[in-house]
Amino acid sequence: MLPPIAQQGAQGMVTVIVRDETATGRAIESWPLAGLPERISARELVRLRVREEVARFNAQQPRHFRGLVQPTDTEATLNGYRVTPGRRLDWVAQADRACAAFARNGFLLLVGDRQIEDLDEEIDLRTDPDVAFVRLVALVGG
Repeated sequence: MLPPIAQQGAQGMVTVIVRDETATGRAIESWPLAGLPERISARELVRLRVREEVARFNAQQPRHFRGLVQPTDTEATLNGYRVTPGRRLDWVAQADRACAAFARNGFLLLVGDRQIEDLDEEIDLRTDPDVAFVRLVALVGG
């Protein structure tokens, strides 16, 4: 896996590597998220991440959505969330669901060496380019 990076682009924009992890720290997937401002709220970072993953899903139309949170009217499977063929996801609805999930401790947001506790917290992506979303999955039957 490539190390996280923050690259300075034009007019103070950066690219970071976003990583999804399990609760045990195992990386699930990572990808670059480009064109971010140097300073951003955690809420906006979550929303931009979700916008990107929904755009990728809508463009490719795979059978499963492997996003941060489960879309409505989908079935959770080992490969992600099974989506009806041809269905397009609404990134705004997904981003709202992600922010609500954060408030319920559905996932953790780690930036650099610290856990983000509040979606209104400001993040300096120049100094904290390492962004990880840790999915917290409820145990079945527990």
